[in-house]
Amino acid sequence: MLKGLYILDRLAFEKIYGPEEQSDISKMVDIYAAPQTRDSIKEHPEILKEADVIFSGWGAPVMDGEFLKYAPKLKAVFYGAGSIKYFTGDEFWDRGILVTSAYAANAIPVAEYALSQILFCLKRGWYYALSVKQQGRYIPHSTVPGAYGTTVGIISLGMVGRRVCELLKPFDVKVIAYDPYVRKETADELGVELCSLDEVFLRSDVVSLHTPWLKETEKMIKGKHFMMMKSGASFINTARGAVVHEEEMIEVLAKRQDLQAVLDVTWPEPPKVGSPLYTLPNVVLTPHIAGSMDGECRRMGRYMVDELKRYINGEPLKWSITKEKAAILA
Repeated sequence: MLKGLYILDRLAFEKIYGPEEQSDISKMVDIYAAPQTRDSIKEHPEILKEADVIFSGWGAPVMDGEFLKYAPKLKAVFYGAGSIKYFTGDEFWDRGILVTSAYAANAIPVAEYALSQILFCLKRGWYYALSVKQQGRYIPHSTVPGAYGTTVGIISLGMVGRRVCELLKPFDVKVIAYDPYVRKETADELGVELCSLDEVFLRSDVVSLHTPWLKETEKMIKGKHFMMMKSGASFINTARGAVVHEEEMIEVLAKRQDLQAVLDVTWPEPPKVGSPLYTLPNVVLTPHIAGSMDGECRRMGRYMVDELKRYINGEPLKWSITKEKAAILA
């Protein structure tokens, strides 16, 4: 029987690996020690020496050379959350350790959040809700695009972007997208028209951003893009704040208060004290809640249970990540 450990933040452990997930894992793996944290494993690295597999999540330890020298038997890491970038590096990849992640499970609530905001913004819901609250009275209706015959722009067709496209299929909207890495055949399958980044901002009633934060995507969305937007259009960001040139965005939003921004992410996060993002009347901030929260986290643990079953049965893993794939994921 394989031997394994849990190593992650205590709160993350409770959220991701519930009683059912722990029970199922224990039937397949000998969990030979109590759940560990990044700090506890640093104090007692000798605990690692028997581990064939590690189950982790938010708060994973950095698995560098120092960590790995105490884990000579380690063959696989099951990461019950999204990005693995912060704990993997060349030394990890050089060891040939398999890693799988619940990034696909985490994409589900992000896409659901994006869908809810897209539909609400097409009704100009935030504009009217905030205006009524600020003015203390109902205000006359101006243009309300609605979800019929309108255009939704998706920036990046990764796991989240593609799921948003699928969720939009029952609605009578045209979906356009910018993603230089996606082929036309794939876009056709999604029912999406590929176009340039500028076109997405020019043509869309709502733009939803799903681009990973990479060196080449930092500040990719600039002030000029917001200036291109239709009157009354909305921008939604559930990706990463650093993908947007935030200073330029703020400048345009202050000038063009017909636009609406719904930001679940910012850079820095949270915004600095005194940031205009807190006071601009056409900005809605939510505190990074689009991803898996509370009960939704159990889905990520369940994905790792399913991956463990595949691993033990010698089947291909559904969500394994290579070094090359890790470089382009969020």
